[in-house]
Amino acid sequence: MHRHEPDEIHEHDRGLSYDLPVLARRRMIRLLAGASLVPLVGCSADEGGAGSEGGEASSACSPIPEETAGPYPGDGSNGVNVLKESGVVRGDIRRSFGDSAGGTAEGVPLTVTLTVVDADSGCGTPRKGAAVYLWHCDREGAYSLYTEGVRDENYLRGVQETDEKGQVTFTSVFPGCYTGRWPHIHFEVYGSLADATAATAITGTSQLAFPKEVCDTVYATDGYGASVANLSELSLAEDMVFGDGYERQMAAVEGSVGAGYTATLTVPV
Repeated sequence: MHRHEPDEIHEHDRGLSYDLPVLARRRMIRLLAGASLVPLVGCSADEGGAGSEGGEASSACSPIPEETAGPYPGDGSNGVNVLKESGVVRGDIRRSFGDSAGGTAEGVPLTVTLTVVDADSGCGTPRKGAAVYLWHCDREGAYSLYTEGVRDENYLRGVQETDEKGQVTFTSVFPGCYTGRWPHIHFEVYGSLADATAATAITGTSQLAFPKEVCDTVYATDGYGASVANLSELSLAEDMVFGDGYERQMAAVEGSVGAGYTATLTVPV
């Protein structure tokens, strides 16, 4: 089993100096929203086709909450840059590519579909021709390129260009739960595929959350043993990223362990 190094257990960002201002801004915006000064209701299932737990229908639409890219982005901002490597543009991200060790991430099958829409148009206009870079940990909580044991791998990382519906779809595996963080997936949105593969001009950075009941079911299967104990010590309300609100980042998840799961989320930018 891959084990996190000591400095990987508690540092789920680029450092407190980076992360605290981001979270502080989000909390201030939500406080203003509670005072009816700023409408912050995102796209609901009816508006964007990808439901979110706890969401409410509204004609208002605002960009998805900005989050830290974490300490393992692989986008050149913190060490290695996988975005400039040939082969990173792909839909199936389970296997490493290029000059990596060539390993394959194992786990319960997961298909992730993100629908990128224009927030200024009320979430009604798909962002065709944008690009999404998506990455997450494996079932043991390890991040390729960074974690001891998988530094020679680059699996569970990939880029896709949005289609006419503003959608990108990735074939992956359900991520594990590591110490201190709710199960999640990272993603960055770029204005174009050229921007993404040049690792420049990020439009937005956020994270997708998973419902607890789905996590409980997946983590009861082989290979996710450590996730059971880690998840039992966490709650969405206490998570450093989702603790101040997760409604617009909670994926709608369907499926089963045997058939695999699908996770969908609308991403206004």
